[in-house]
Amino acid sequence: MVEYTFKPVDTISMSMEQVATRLGALGNTTRLGIYRILVRAGLSGLPVAGVQARLNIPASTLSHHLHKLLEVGLVTQKREGTTLICHADFAVMEATLALFQKECCADEQGAQTCEPGDSPCC
Repeated sequence: MVEYTFKPVDTISMSMEQVATRLGALGNTTRLGIYRILVRAGLSGLPVAGVQARLNIPASTLSHHLHKLLEVGLVTQKREGTTLICHADFAVMEATLALFQKECCADEQGAQTCEPGDSPCC
């Protein structure tokens, strides 16, 4: 296993390994589609059946891909009666992407420091 070194980012408690694992999970087009649907659904989330209907994939395939997204922390599930509601974990999404934003232009001389939420960076 190759180890990467990077400047510690004190506002981000996520390791490079965690970021790589989460981005790796999104490297599959089906999982990326599921995640996009859940991000678009917002804080209300979406029932599993709703995700399945939008993607038109078998339940077993959806279950497999949802399990991976749950495993890496990008998605959470909450049971409401007999319905299982899936939610994108927006805090995890923001922390994952904030690592890149925090490092944006860090080695460029004269570049201003960016903070998560700054737009545009640099």
